[in-house]
Amino acid sequence: MAEVILMPRLSDTMTEGVIAAWHKKVGDSVKKGDLLAEVETDKATMELESYKDGTLLHIGTAKGGKLQVNDLLAIIGHAGEDISGLLGAPTAVAAPAPAVATTPAPATVTNTSTGIDISKMDEVVLMPRLSDTMEAGVIAAWHKKVGDTVKKGEVLAEIETDKATMELESYKNGTLLYTGAQQGEKILVNDLLCIIGEKGKVDVDAIVAAGKGGTVAPVAATAAAPTPAAAATQTAAVTATVSADENGRVKASPLAKKIAKEKGVDLRLLQGSGDGGRIIKADIDNYTPAAVSGPVAATPAAVSAPVAAFTGGAEEGYTDIPNSQMRNVIARRLGESKFSAPHFYLTMEINMDNAMTARTTLNEHSPVKISFNDMVVKAVALALRQHPAINASWLGDKIRRYKHVHVGIAVAIEDGLIVPVVRFADQKTLPQIAAESKELAGKAKGKKLQPNEFTGNTFTISNLGMMDIDEFTAIINPPDSAIMAVGRIKETVVRKGEGFGVSHFMKVTLSCDHRSVDGASGAAFLQTFKKYLENPITMLL
Repeated sequence: MAEVILMPRLSDTMTEGVIAAWHKKVGDSVKKGDLLAEVETDKATMELESYKDGTLLHIGTAKGGKLQVNDLLAIIGHAGEDISGLLGAPTAVAAPAPAVATTPAPATVTNTSTGIDISKMDEVVLMPRLSDTMEAGVIAAWHKKVGDTVKKGEVLAEIETDKATMELESYKNGTLLYTGAQQGEKILVNDLLCIIGEKGKVDVDAIVAAGKGGTVAPVAATAAAPTPAAAATQTAAVTATVSADENGRVKASPLAKKIAKEKGVDLRLLQGSGDGGRIIKADIDNYTPAAVSGPVAATPAAVSAPVAAFTGGAEEGYTDIPNSQMRNVIARRLGESKFSAPHFYLTMEINMDNAMTARTTLNEHSPVKISFNDMVVKAVALALRQHPAINASWLGDKIRRYKHVHVGIAVAIEDGLIVPVVRFADQKTLPQIAAESKELAGKAKGKKLQPNEFTGNTFTISNLGMMDIDEFTAIINPPDSAIMAVGRIKETVVRKGEGFGVSHFMKVTLSCDHRSVDGASGAAFLQTFKKYLENPITMLL
């Protein structure tokens, strides 16, 4: 069955997108993960991948055309399939048919060309695509509850994507009438997130049913809430002090809930130290489970007795830690990279004596502290400008060589790995690179990066030197054709003149996609990179 693809919200402030390029044309076969189009948003030009297999049957606008968020972008289905019904769908339905509102019996509302197209309704907010690889979002927190008044620009919710936790702002005024998921639950991109409108003038049940493609039941038929007696029974099961509000919900920060889930800590057993008894991260870190009552320990007199044989009192065990959205995407994308791109590796040793001297001198005058990694970023950027074959992507039927140099820097965070991007790194000074890298790393660890700050890389650097790693190999970060793994700077005894002395060396390993990068090209790039680091003054010319 043909499926409609709507213009996704590719940034938290995006209201419309411009088609910068189509990578498929009508009639082309499309596979899940294939690049469909490049969409220019208010913040960046981002690549849009297909999330299903089939044939591209229709595009909503040609290259250069503009579409509003949730407008028809494309239709993918089986070759020759009739899509006239999808093309003729109404642009909006202000209210459902009267029968839905007045008839006691259940009414069926299906999401077809003759029913309610919720994607066009002004009151409906769908789960936006907040990153180029996002497939679903987890509700980290709601900042509004059903019944609250909402104003344009106010934060509705915090959404955990595969790359960051982002605030979602309302783009209209009204009352929050419905939420599609509770805190901690997952919603697929373009599924119903919430409904904002004027109370009493929006048939929420009809919209929800249309969103699910099922039937809407009258209010009287909905399941009853748990009785007070049942709630009392559940509450009685908790014997420790509970940090909860008047409705019995445990009050805890999203981060505290996440850590508690990973550690298997029951939040109901903690006393919160935050505002109003709210449980925070420190409460989880400082929590020590109460000792479990059991057999009385041996008395001191028993020490003199013969050592008892081991009876197997210790228990084997393990802890299952659910994958975060970020971890799932890391696993999928790097798995695809490793097993689809034929990697080869080039390792080079670089004398860092001059770089160490230059760094000391530079930091005497620089407004921000310059690190060795900042010098690596600058040397890489300048080398990429001279070797465009490395600054490239494999696109299946062609190799794309970029004229701009955007260097990604891998940053380890709690949930895995994210790659902030220093854009136009070849044109920036070392202090500018240092300041931007520090700011991006801080945002990454605080999950505050915006989509344009972690997308668009043309090359990536992964540095483990600060963790005393001599050398390693890294997996290529799509869509790049290469990634550089940087080891530590190590003292080595070398022959100097008639005697011996100490020099400082650093090993780097370049991982290359052999489909787009040849061995000789990779080696030439490393030679240029080495020249810059061993003679840092050349980076300033």
